[in-house]
Amino acid sequence: MFEISILKSFFQKFKAITVIGILFLGVSIYAQKPAFNISKDLLLVQLDCKTDIDDLHTAAGLATLLHYPDYKELNYFAIAGTYGIQEGLYVPPNELMKLAFGKNWADAHYKRDKSIKLVVEKVEKTIKSGGSVWVAEAGQSDFTADWVKKLVEANPSLNVKEKIHVVQHSDWNESVTEPTKLKYTQSITDYHKIADGNAVGNGTPGLKSDGIVNWENKLNDNHLTLVWNIAMRLGNQYNGKDGRYLNESVAEGGLDFSDLSEVCYILNLMTIKDTDEFFTYFKVD
Repeated sequence: MFEISILKSFFQKFKAITVIGILFLGVSIYAQKPAFNISKDLLLVQLDCKTDIDDLHTAAGLATLLHYPDYKELNYFAIAGTYGIQEGLYVPPNELMKLAFGKNWADAHYKRDKSIKLVVEKVEKTIKSGGSVWVAEAGQSDFTADWVKKLVEANPSLNVKEKIHVVQHSDWNESVTEPTKLKYTQSITDYHKIADGNAVGNGTPGLKSDGIVNWENKLNDNHLTLVWNIAMRLGNQYNGKDGRYLNESVAEGGLDFSDLSEVCYILNLMTIKDTDEFFTYFKVD
């Protein structure tokens, strides 16, 4: 009886220690998971714009998010033309980019070297101020690899994995990134692969609709209405034209800003289900 009592006491202590250990491990893992700090971090949204027109809608979606009170002070920078090795024609977004982001964007299609230099300067400034950089890879990782390499050359002691977080949602985007640049980006940065934003119900916001979305009544904002109208006009102008990719959802009157799922991941907005919920969430009365 005495031995049984000792065994019971031992197992109770062992169980308590195990539970505490599991809880401690869970807290440690949670504490180590990086999170976007809106007070000091930088968000880079890199749009390939080749050859799918979805990045036009993604730019409009980003403008919608930035208009919301919670994100009006968000430190961000958008870059167009960050494509990889895919074939096909470019989708010119400049008219939309100027309206949506003012001067807070760069044209890597026509001014790639200048855009890389500008991004490196912004990244260095952010890191020196104690912040981190988050990249929404709305396209391929070629551009990321190029500017990260320049950053490392200028700052050889920088802990890139601690300071540069890259988020990708598309297998296809990875497949048309120059292989050595994809491997470099994945190995040197804190690289996050999330579920595809084209689908609903996989844990990532599904920001692609097969039918018409009643977005205008929900936004009720003249500037954003203009931004979306231009995004849709340009999208219809270039969708499937001259050998470009035909986005069937957009051709049927729907929206596709699936690349914005990465921004939702970065800003912890993963509970948004689909395009309709997106506009409901960002409705400003």
